[in-house]
Amino acid sequence: MLKQRDLYESNELFELLSHPSVFPFVRQKAKTADQLWFMTRQLMEEEEQGLVVSRTILGDLEQPIGTITLYDIQEGAGFLGTWIGQPYQGLGYNQQAKLEFFNELFFELDFQTVFMKIKKENVKSQRAVLKLEYALDAKESHPSLFAQINAGEQQYELFKIEKDNFYLYSARLAQSTEQAM
Repeated sequence: MLKQRDLYESNELFELLSHPSVFPFVRQKAKTADQLWFMTRQLMEEEEQGLVVSRTILGDLEQPIGTITLYDIQEGAGFLGTWIGQPYQGLGYNQQAKLEFFNELFFELDFQTVFMKIKKENVKSQRAVLKLEYALDAKESHPSLFAQINAGEQQYELFKIEKDNFYLYSARLAQSTEQAM
C-alpha cells in the first residue's frame, strides 16, 4: 500500500491533489504537474539527506492515490503530512497508510514521536485523527510547540503519536487478530 516516491507518478498525483476538496489542505501546493514533478524531485533529495521520509499511498490496483510524509525531522520526531485523492477518501486508505508508515518510522527508522498539526477548518482530518486510538492531543503536553505552530494567522490543532503508544496499540491489534483465527 506504500512505496518510495517516484517522479513518474507526478501527473496522476497532480490530478488528485488539484481537486478543490484536497488542494487547500496539502503542503506541496503545486499549480501544475511539472511543478509537482520538481517538488517531488526536491523531496526525494531531502529524503536522501534525512530531512524527510515520504511515501506514495497506493490503491487496490497499485495506482498512486495520495502521499504520506514526515517533514521537519529533528531529534527523532517530525510532522506528518498526508493527503488522499477525493475519489479514494472514506475507503479506509488513510488509516491503513498510517499504520504502515508508523510501523516503518517507529520500528525500522527508530523515530520516537510523530506530530500532526491539523488546520482548525480541516474537519475531515480532525475526525480521521480521532479514530486513531494511539493518537493523543498534544496541546497541553507541548504548550510551546502548540503556541509556535499557532503564532501566525493560520490556526492548528496539535496531536502526537508516540512510539510506545503505537507499540501497545499494535500489540493489542496483533493479539485480537490471533484470537480471531
